[in-house]
Amino acid sequence: MRTYLVVIDETPEARTALHYAAVRAIKLGRTVEIVSLIPQQEFVNWAAVEATFEEEARLRAEAAVAQAAGELVETTGVQPEIKVKKGDPIKMVREAIDESENIAGIMLGAAAEGPAGPLVSHFAGTVAGQLPCPVIVVPGGLSFEELERLG
Repeated sequence: MRTYLVVIDETPEARTALHYAAVRAIKLGRTVEIVSLIPQQEFVNWAAVEATFEEEARLRAEAAVAQAAGELVETTGVQPEIKVKKGDPIKMVREAIDESENIAGIMLGAAAEGPAGPLVSHFAGTVAGQLPCPVIVVPGGLSFEELERLG
């Protein structure tokens, strides 16, 4: 079954992209895969401190993806597949795309104000023509009702 890949973090625009992915998945009979990214930590001289920072980042990422998945099931009934990846965000998203032949599109949320984030800038700009699937940039300023009308 074809899948929409959504990168989730703690931002409102990520939730907006996830909701739109669910609306499209329901309409087209597709599924949703959520990827939560754990950024690579800066090198710290003390291994115990670095391990603590990494564990805290992992727990935050897992909490964000669990909350988003719960909200998605509650609001749309869509049960997503969940992945948590650690490393450079651009490389981890590309790895998630490459791991599956069923990706129908990557959904990225754009902030309602300010410049585009690094994932939107990279995937909708620099490499958009080289990807094996469409990139759908969801405006973060849209309400869930507006997204459902667009779906």
